[in-house]
Amino acid sequence: QVQLVESGGGLVQAGGSLRLSCAASGRTFITYGMGWIRQAPGKEREFVAAISAGGGNSNYADSVKDRFTIFRDGVKNTVYLQMNSLRPEDTAVYYCAARASGTAATSLAQFIYWGQGIQVTVSS
Repeated sequence: QVQLVESGGGLVQAGGSLRLSCAASGRTFITYGMGWIRQAPGKEREFVAAISAGGGNSNYADSVKDRFTIFRDGVKNTVYLQMNSLRPEDTAVYYCAARASGTAATSLAQFIYWGQGIQVTVSS
């Protein structure tokens, strides 16, 4: 069992930056692939970024590539999402999720543990 708690969301102006954190419980954190998924109002959840268990591989949605960076700290059992050059269309609830496979795959169906989500709002 893995419990995930997100933090770091809030309101920011377009062009600004935020760093989301996801603290994970459980000794097996280092074996899980981790990801960030977001859901905007009235839209389906969409993949944002994923990182492999060892941190050596990562994937990004085209819409955030070169602006967002996912990384993890195995000592702190935490995964981060650094978001730069934020746009109003990045406004959404952001979820941290974990997959047992340990890969950086992008399929939402393989994420088996989810955090409660945190709001990110980007004003124009």
